[in-house]
Amino acid sequence: MQTRKKYIFLTFLVSWLLLFFFFGDHLRRFTFFPGRKAETQRNWPLWTDQSLLKSFADLEELQSDGDPSLPSPRERRAAWLSIYKNSRCRMETCFDFSRCEKHGFKVFTYPRERDQPLSESYRKILTSIERSRYYTPDPGEACLFILSIDTLDRDHLSSQYVHNVNEKIRGFPLWNGGRNHLIFNLYSGTWPNYTEDLGFDIGQAILAKASFYTENFRPGFDISIPLFSKDHPQRGGEKGWLYQDSIPPKKKYLLVFKGKRYLTGIGSGTRNALHHIHNGKDIISLTTCKHGKDWEKHKDTRCDKDNVDYEKFDYQELLHNSTFCIVPRGRRLGSFRFLEALQAACIPVLLSDGWELPFAEAIDWGRAAVVGNEKLLLQIPSAVRCIHPERVLAFQQQTQFLWDAYFSSVDKIVHTTLEIIKDRLLPPRSRSRFLWNTLPGGLLALPDFSTHLGDFPFYYLQHGSSPSEKFTAFIRAVSPASSFSQPLLRLIQAVSGSPYCAQILVLWSCEKPPPPSGKWPQTTVPLTIIQGRRKLSDRFFPYAAIQTDAVLSLDEHTSLSTSEVDFAFVVWRSFPERLVGFPAGSHFWDAEQRRWGYTSRWTNELSIVLTAAAFYHRYYHSLFMGYLPAALRELVDGLAACEDILMNVLVAAVTKLPPIKVTQRKQHKETVPQQVKGTVGTASSQHLSQQQDCLNQLVDWFGYMPLVSSQLRLDPVLFKDQVSVLRKKYPRLEKT
Repeated sequence: MQTRKKYIFLTFLVSWLLLFFFFGDHLRRFTFFPGRKAETQRNWPLWTDQSLLKSFADLEELQSDGDPSLPSPRERRAAWLSIYKNSRCRMETCFDFSRCEKHGFKVFTYPRERDQPLSESYRKILTSIERSRYYTPDPGEACLFILSIDTLDRDHLSSQYVHNVNEKIRGFPLWNGGRNHLIFNLYSGTWPNYTEDLGFDIGQAILAKASFYTENFRPGFDISIPLFSKDHPQRGGEKGWLYQDSIPPKKKYLLVFKGKRYLTGIGSGTRNALHHIHNGKDIISLTTCKHGKDWEKHKDTRCDKDNVDYEKFDYQELLHNSTFCIVPRGRRLGSFRFLEALQAACIPVLLSDGWELPFAEAIDWGRAAVVGNEKLLLQIPSAVRCIHPERVLAFQQQTQFLWDAYFSSVDKIVHTTLEIIKDRLLPPRSRSRFLWNTLPGGLLALPDFSTHLGDFPFYYLQHGSSPSEKFTAFIRAVSPASSFSQPLLRLIQAVSGSPYCAQILVLWSCEKPPPPSGKWPQTTVPLTIIQGRRKLSDRFFPYAAIQTDAVLSLDEHTSLSTSEVDFAFVVWRSFPERLVGFPAGSHFWDAEQRRWGYTSRWTNELSIVLTAAAFYHRYYHSLFMGYLPAALRELVDGLAACEDILMNVLVAAVTKLPPIKVTQRKQHKETVPQQVKGTVGTASSQHLSQQQDCLNQLVDWFGYMPLVSSQLRLDPVLFKDQVSVLRKKYPRLEKT
């Protein structure tokens, strides 16, 4: 009986439990649960329901990491909308491509007003454009427009802040809502939040901006540029600090930082934490609080010691002697330290979350920098220690390439910006990432010439290919038809006898018409006459008739044998990116005159090979006409023998290598224009003076001396050796 009662009780208990489990929500609605009636209709509160979660932190406070100086998401959004009202702009929607179809990619800068102040940096930007090949003074020809209003510094606390920009640009008839305009900016926002507020509506203009935040960046439309100082050179720029013969196997320091520490405000979090990784041995992290007017008001217990340690190390010495350099954010995302580390071959370790890196559309920063996370600072030392030495060297070499190709001067920064925009206009003819990230760089690899890597002289080794096995002889004739005589005929016969010659082109630059075809010598290769414009720069025009990779440039009075031509061509095929030739010259620094000098005397050193007899790649014709501005070509046309020097300077600027001189019978004499009897000496000195003037003007335009000296001359095997002539491949070279 007792057992039966137990079973009944357990059955009753289980039944009630099942009833509450399955039908509990319905039972709560009965009248015998009066206290719960009001709550049964409410679901569990959402985490954003502030009325029910008053004891918790504010949502915006949580997302701002507890720093009241940081802008909240709502504030960032409001600032973003105030600047980027056309936030969905793309090239297809906010750029008028039709303006670029007729005259190509031309850039117009607005006329400068007399009372309009310009900062030094913005003046350099405008100068870079106006002295470039992109510039046009006619707005009707322009594809892109640049404001004359200085928009670089948009911190309203700055003395260089320009007021009432909105009112000014609305008065420009060409503004058109910002369409086809490019706006440059280095500083935006102000204390304490430093939002990206420019203080005016950019409309549909492209924004080239430093410290670009990825949330505000419009991919494929805006361009992120580096932050550079007012002292950044206009052109040329200093070379990188890493040299081929001075690469230490291991530098003194692994990782360094020396800079300001912000005690409060935006950017203070990362810099305040940098002292945690300092070990005083191979990792040096030094900060100072001693900056600003009221630093003592906010200083903490670490400041005094930090300030003392800060003075023990020299910043330049740390850059020179460290493998990695920490580049944390400042008040804004970018800093001058980024370019300083690149130049010093100190691999940048970036601690700036949300920064759109400069020219990231074209540059592969994964090959030159380490991108870290501000919240994972303590992992940085172990991460850089794990990088293999071979990869460290590759990183260092890439920093030097990027510095020299895109960042060493204001000219290069501006031209890179313009070339990226130009590539967007015709994507099928744009540069590949390979061209942008490989020597000599995107600025010197013109897509108008070709987009196929095998057509350029720089990439044969990387792809295991070689240039074509034939050359085009290009002879410039300037003598009148009455003197159509033996030197030119002998030259044509000697060149046509080479098994490597594909064709001969004669550039006729005389007043009188060329002789009829019957008077030209019979050759085994095609001979074509091209009518020139009687300009010295005509010899480097990219004529469609030149189909071979190699061009043999000749003057009509040049004397060469077939053996000399053959050997020089064989040498050139091993060095297709260089000038390979016979008559040579050299440059030198004249300390008394404080200028560069030029000589064509036979010396042990050479830096110039005259194009009166030289091989080079046909790409340099396209580079000569497409890369150099019209002003330099006009300079060539006005000074004697300046085209030789300019071509050598151009090739040296591209390759960073000297030309190559090959074996030559000492017969070449630099020709001087015919003069009245008794004035030959005067003419020769004037000729030399013009060459020196040309050289110095070119150095001024490039911003540095590109020419590289060499003592190398290449001769055939067994040349001048006391062995049988039958054993020598080029025996005629030894005959005088």
